Amino acid sequence: MAEAFVSAPSAADPRTLMLYDANKKSAGIAYLLWFFVGLLGGHRFYAGRSGSGACLAVLSILSFLTTFIAIGFVGLLVVGVWVLVDAFLIPGMIQHHNNQLIQRLGF
Repeated sequence: MAEAFVSAPSAADPRTLMLYDANKKSAGIAYLLWFFVGLLGGHRFYAGRSGSGACLAVLSILSFLTTFIAIGFVGLLVVGVWVLVDAFLIPGMIQHHNNQLIQRLGF
């Protein structure tokens, strides 16, 4: 689903601009979270996708706990692929969040 890029507001009242700047998300921070806590879904929580972030965290923890019976390795493989694919999805997730913020603020 391709979403049109909405630029940051340029001609709005200062309060609205400050609200946008205070609440917008950064792809750089999302990539840092992806690198350090990606297996626990930190980048997804940051991007406002709490449901899938929680699912990723639970799947990671359960997979780590069940590695002693080999089934955990399958879960870790799924988590690894998911996190790898997320590396390519992060810019779109952040853009989507910022576009929704712009619409909520009424630009």
